[in-house]
Amino acid sequence: MTPPLPQRVLVIMPAWNEGLAVGNTVREVLARPEKYDILVVDDGSTDDTALVAADAGATVLRLPFNLGVGGAMRAGFKYASRNDYDAVIQVDADGQHDPKDIAIVLDGLKNADISIGARFADRGNYTVSGPRKWAMVFLAKTISSLATTRLTDVTSGFRAANRRGIAQYLDHYPAEYLGDTIDSLVVAIRSGCRVTQVPVEMRARQAGTPSHNPLKAAIYLGRSFFALCFALTRKPSRLATIDSEVG
Repeated sequence: MTPPLPQRVLVIMPAWNEGLAVGNTVREVLARPEKYDILVVDDGSTDDTALVAADAGATVLRLPFNLGVGGAMRAGFKYASRNDYDAVIQVDADGQHDPKDIAIVLDGLKNADISIGARFADRGNYTVSGPRKWAMVFLAKTISSLATTRLTDVTSGFRAANRRGIAQYLDHYPAEYLGDTIDSLVVAIRSGCRVTQVPVEMRARQAGTPSHNPLKAAIYLGRSFFALCFALTRKPSRLATIDSEVG
């Protein structure tokens, strides 16, 4: 029996100094016919991110200082759990994740606990090259073997989780931006979560300055290797007793 799609979905947008982009991103998501709730986690911004997001129609959770994406997402998961959401999905505040693809990523939860919006799955023209590409291919192959399913974009932040996935993230999600997508994914798989991917297209940043340059990207991937090794040594988390058919 195919589980129903989640009824109450929370879009979590971690945002750090995204005042130029977050307002339009929130409005685009709210304009979708699916009518998602939006939580913008203002990660210690020094600009008007929180004000712009609230004016655009989002609920805003303000962190007192910058924790990084991992810390912001942990706060978002706690909010989702306390407010009884069926599913969450992370969406970049800078507009690179196309809001029309939110429903596509959520659709992956029909047969999985975590659904990844994959940039390298025969859709769109997003490409990487050189050492970064080699590293991402290695990470994808390693984690695919753990998940016993083909995954091509394990560093993607455009991902959704059902109630079972949320419970896993609450039990273990790295607070620091240190390969958080890798660490959290490996532990989720080893804890029994089912993972799938769906193809999505990436857009150019809508405004503001990219937080990653080639050097930072290389450092992040190096940290991802470290996170992979560390995650493989962790004990699997104990998932809460939740019917995995829900969501």
